[in-house]
Amino acid sequence: MHYSTTTLWNKAMRLAELVCRSVAGLPAEERYGMRLQLTRASVSVASNIAEGWTRESKRERRQFLSMAHGSLSELHTQLILCERVHWLPAAALLEPLRLIDEISRMLTVLRRKARER
Repeated sequence: MHYSTTTLWNKAMRLAELVCRSVAGLPAEERYGMRLQLTRASVSVASNIAEGWTRESKRERRQFLSMAHGSLSELHTQLILCERVHWLPAAALLEPLRLIDEISRMLTVLRRKARER
């Protein structure tokens, strides 16, 4: 299966948009806590994909894909926690969680391919 970096980046950007909009629903006292963590992690996914693909060395590209995957896992955990403590409704997380799953699968495939080269 072949994934283009553009497709992956576009999905990551869509995820970041959804998260940035969703955090408005968090309690005001979480402005510098969970809200900031969610925003940073979501932006980091797309940013690391973009930065990795501009690097010339394969090793650096693999490193940035790995960082994107780590940020994605961090974001996933934070969103689930927000649902568990009732800061965000489950319905609002359906699309973000679907995208997280899809992006994670894409990153796994790309990271495996990068190791084979």
